[in-house]
Amino acid sequence: MELKEGYKQTEVGLVPSDWDLISFGKAFDFLSTASYSRSQISENGDTEYIHYGDIHTRWNHFLDFEENILPKISKDQLKNHHLIKEGDLIMADASEDYEGIGKSVEIKNIGNRRAISGLHTFLLRDSKGYFVNGFKAYIHSNRLVKNQFDKLATGLKVYGVSKNNLKLIQIPLPPTKEEQTRIATTLSDADALIISLEKLIAKKRNIKQGAMQELLTGKKRLPGFRGKWEVKTLGEILSYEQPTKYLVKSTEYYDNNDIAVLTANKSFILGYTDENDGVFENVPVVIFDDFTTASKYVDFPFKVKSSALKILKLKNESSDLRFVFGKMQLIQFPLGDHKRYWISEYQHLKIEVPSIAEQTAIAKTLSDMDAEIEQLEQKLDKFKMIKQGMMQELLTGKTRLV
Repeated sequence: MELKEGYKQTEVGLVPSDWDLISFGKAFDFLSTASYSRSQISENGDTEYIHYGDIHTRWNHFLDFEENILPKISKDQLKNHHLIKEGDLIMADASEDYEGIGKSVEIKNIGNRRAISGLHTFLLRDSKGYFVNGFKAYIHSNRLVKNQFDKLATGLKVYGVSKNNLKLIQIPLPPTKEEQTRIATTLSDADALIISLEKLIAKKRNIKQGAMQELLTGKKRLPGFRGKWEVKTLGEILSYEQPTKYLVKSTEYYDNNDIAVLTANKSFILGYTDENDGVFENVPVVIFDDFTTASKYVDFPFKVKSSALKILKLKNESSDLRFVFGKMQLIQFPLGDHKRYWISEYQHLKIEVPSIAEQTAIAKTLSDMDAEIEQLEQKLDKFKMIKQGMMQELLTGKTRLV
């Protein structure tokens, strides 16, 4: 294969000719960490504590101490463990899936706060100054580095990389600190844009939740609507149908097929099938799951994976299904025998409903809010994909900022 001019083939892949490879063992000092479990840390103490679980769930790329409060340990637990410094890299050494193998965060804005690295972590310090602060946060996102993590990971239910193996992993190293800084700044700017959008989405969701509490309970009325609300049972409004005749036969699901396949687990849409027989098309309906309190408003044709999903339809046109669906989100559904039953339990639950005109107006208001949030979420997904592409271009030297 002919190499692109200005690039060289290395043991980890193609990199620019003026880039080097440096191992974790050469680049970083491996410092001591503690091993306290969740039960051994608290909100009290003078030293903060980083648990590997929080690296997986709370932070991406950076742990910014100006924006986070961490659990703590007492003075007698500190012992001889190294205190964390600005720019240190904290890596989780265990993960329940391949995506999380090697995930790490760079310490930012720690100031005078005291903190140590804890259970199932590596504390890595660039004491020789190979990297600028801000660049280390993205090392584990470099596909040339991540591929090495995945090859060296061991385990059955939990995957991990040993210290000896980690020391062998090679990192593509830009030739100058200036180029590292440009890469780090560009990716950090992309992160800031994503974070600001995530905060806006969270704000919009909170506003919508408040609007639901006000409008769906009648505490606040839309202009032009008055009159007392009527009490009805869900059974008076909705009819119930078993999904058995809409069960999908094939287990092959592809995004280029037309019919959604619904499932009872968190993904809800399992995939798409090309089976055109036995499709439920009389939408919209509310899909209710036996095993959770979640319900879904569905306005597209579908088939189902299992009979755990229940189909709820309007009995007549005296109610707006979108409004009723909103009311269902405010109900704390009772749980009996580890399942939830429509006929014996839920159809007797009572809700207050206004006129059909007011129901429709409320439903449209909330639907418009949903549409705005959905647009923002699509924008967020697009930005995340763009940033993912930027990382692979910049961290491997395919695109240069020189």
